[in-house]
Amino acid sequence: MTALQAVFGDGCGAQPPQERRSPTRNTETGGRMRIVVVGAGLGGLSAACHLAGRGHRVTVVERGDGPGGRAGRWESEGYEIDTGPSVLTMPDLLALTFAAAGADMADHLSLAALDPMYRAWYPDAPPISVRPGREAMAAEIRDTCGPADAVAFGHFVDWLGRLYRVEQPHFVERNYNRPADLARPLRPALELVRLGAFRRMAAVVDDYFRDPRLRQLFSFQSLYAGLSPFDALAIYCVITYMDTVEGVWFPQGGIHAVARGLAAAAASAGVDIAYGTPVARIVRRLGSSGPVTGVRLADGSFLRADAVVANPDVPAVYRELVPSARMPRVARRGQYSPSAALWLAGVRGSLPAGAGHHNIHFGSDWKGSFDALLRAGTRQPDPAVLVCAPTVSDPALAPPGGQVIYALEPVPNLDGRIDWASERDRFRDTLVARLARSGYPVGSGQVVTERFVDPLDWEAQGMERGTPFALSHRFFQTGPWRPANRDRRVPGLVLVGSGTVPGVSVPMVLVSGRLAADRVDELAAGR
Repeated sequence: MTALQAVFGDGCGAQPPQERRSPTRNTETGGRMRIVVVGAGLGGLSAACHLAGRGHRVTVVERGDGPGGRAGRWESEGYEIDTGPSVLTMPDLLALTFAAAGADMADHLSLAALDPMYRAWYPDAPPISVRPGREAMAAEIRDTCGPADAVAFGHFVDWLGRLYRVEQPHFVERNYNRPADLARPLRPALELVRLGAFRRMAAVVDDYFRDPRLRQLFSFQSLYAGLSPFDALAIYCVITYMDTVEGVWFPQGGIHAVARGLAAAAASAGVDIAYGTPVARIVRRLGSSGPVTGVRLADGSFLRADAVVANPDVPAVYRELVPSARMPRVARRGQYSPSAALWLAGVRGSLPAGAGHHNIHFGSDWKGSFDALLRAGTRQPDPAVLVCAPTVSDPALAPPGGQVIYALEPVPNLDGRIDWASERDRFRDTLVARLARSGYPVGSGQVVTERFVDPLDWEAQGMERGTPFALSHRFFQTGPWRPANRDRRVPGLVLVGSGTVPGVSVPMVLVSGRLAADRVDELAAGR
């Protein structure tokens, strides 16, 4: 009998042993359920924390040898390098996730506010530092772009705040059962219309600012939603709010430390986490139909469950774990976000003067780059590149005299026109050459260890169309039109992560964990 079977029973009528904690009846759900969470990514860990805190009995099974999923860690030659997200915003949502498991975030994670949050570089104009705090950023804009845009920034922040206060509680942090839910209650929907949230993002930002650098700086966030600012609705300025108003933070030890902290908090709350434990399929009572009854592991063993929360990419869940259920149409035929060419390296040497923790190197053709990326499916002629150097904030991530370099170029996903099998090396070389021209220590003899990740690599990790950013957030792929986190055709299956509601980014994936727990509570209440 495995340790997991000892907790969950062997599926043949065996009774579980004595609880480790005194069971407390969950008044919200009407009782405890046994839950298997497939995947210890940030979404799965968030769901586990919320479920355990509500009194459910939770086991997380993860195929990898540690927590994190896409928020992974690569260790090589003394360098510790995050392999997934590099930007952390909305720390209050993270703190709430720890609190759901009865934990204090400060006991598991140390966060530092970044100043500057970003350093924006332009080919033919001086750089701009994105500073935390309204007054500090207004002063930066006044010094670099002039007093008119500094005043405009104040008005822009006021508008962002109003947008966020309407959008976040009423449209982001909620589950949907039908499209009509968007208008229930009606007043917030009308307020979004009044705020101009259904105009184009670029048009709204352009109305506030004259300087083209600021127009880029406050609208590039649309790419997080998989869209051009010229196509994205202004509702996605809520991402700009998260970046610009709430600030950017860095966890000591890197973003992967968030996953380790959440896993420790979940374990302290009674969650069993089994690493190196791949799932072969989700089992249904009637074979190809009926409610879920548990999961069959790759080694043949069976874990019983009243509900299964699945954290892999949504298409992978249906294709590999529940092939008897038809994948939602939007997941099959929808438009997916661009992908990323990612160069990870441990190097020796000094960063260029003025470089920050996060650096955005904008190209010379702003609109043309989006047209190439999103319409033509080709490489951007002069791409914007995100360069993260976390050793600016945590030198312990590298040996003495070393730096960690994380360089990301947006590229088409596998629906695009690039043959990655033949173009991979050229992409790597030109990206590194771009870094060298910007002054990063990436020349001969300076690179100690490196790894290059392209869309084929993302696809091999189970990410649809070779993108780690899931479906784009076009209006009809958002909210009630995004793959739902509950499939009524497969009772007991709940989805979590960036492919379901509310969507992409670390804060949204954390919220998806709470929304998944709400769905489990609904199942428990209906038993």
